[in-house]
Amino acid sequence: MAELFGFDAYSPAQIADRVQQAGVAKARLPLLSTLMLAVLAGAFIGLGALYFVLVRSDPTLSFAPRQLLGGIAFALGLILVTIAGAELFTGNNLLVIAWADGKISTAALLRNWIVVFAGNLIGAAGLALLVFLSRHQDMDGGAIGREYLSIASAKVGMPFWTAFFRGILCNSLVCLAVWMALAGRSVVDKAVAIVIPVSAFVAAGFEHSVANMYLIPLAMLLEAFDGLHAANPVTWSGFLGNLLPVLLGNIIGGSVLVGLVYHLIYHRVAGDAS
Repeated sequence: MAELFGFDAYSPAQIADRVQQAGVAKARLPLLSTLMLAVLAGAFIGLGALYFVLVRSDPTLSFAPRQLLGGIAFALGLILVTIAGAELFTGNNLLVIAWADGKISTAALLRNWIVVFAGNLIGAAGLALLVFLSRHQDMDGGAIGREYLSIASAKVGMPFWTAFFRGILCNSLVCLAVWMALAGRSVVDKAVAIVIPVSAFVAAGFEHSVANMYLIPLAMLLEAFDGLHAANPVTWSGFLGNLLPVLLGNIIGGSVLVGLVYHLIYHRVAGDAS
């Protein structure tokens, strides 16, 4: 019965070992496999963002329920990445554990991050184009499209340091979700572990670089071809101005505040003690 329902979870020390082993495996994946899995991850996160916007566009919900339910919906993206299998840049910030343990080189770490980031961008932006062509934005009398513009406009108008610190907080929670998912032995374990941290970062308004690779390009398409306009025009410069600080924040939040902290606790400190 315990095996059926996954009550026998891996311990935190065992999770650290599993993250290290996964990091080595990810760093050794062939280039084409890594890129294709990264494209899938970008699309998966985009699907989570699509689900989130659908909830956010409902005017009958007050602020807190709208944020909470939208966050739960967004968790679809990381559940797909973790269970269906894909390479997500923000989650792969945990490769620093394998790097800090000397199991992979700096070149291998950076190669994985660059390829996965590029693949995530292709997948997320590609999904944005498909969604635009599907006319999903016309649902509910165009409320969906207007919500995309509102969200993207706020993102491109966000000050650098606000986006940076929101990126740190976001990926701390995302990597903790990935960490806890690795404690599980069943699909249900992993899904439950993911939902709460992910819904928390979304509800709190923190910034996820890969989600923004879907949300902002779709808003740009709406402005360019549907004649919709927002308070802050959604432009390429605005997109890059958001992506840079959020990306840097995501790296620090996932690599330093989660990856390196757990490395020090379970590998370096434990190794010194032994």
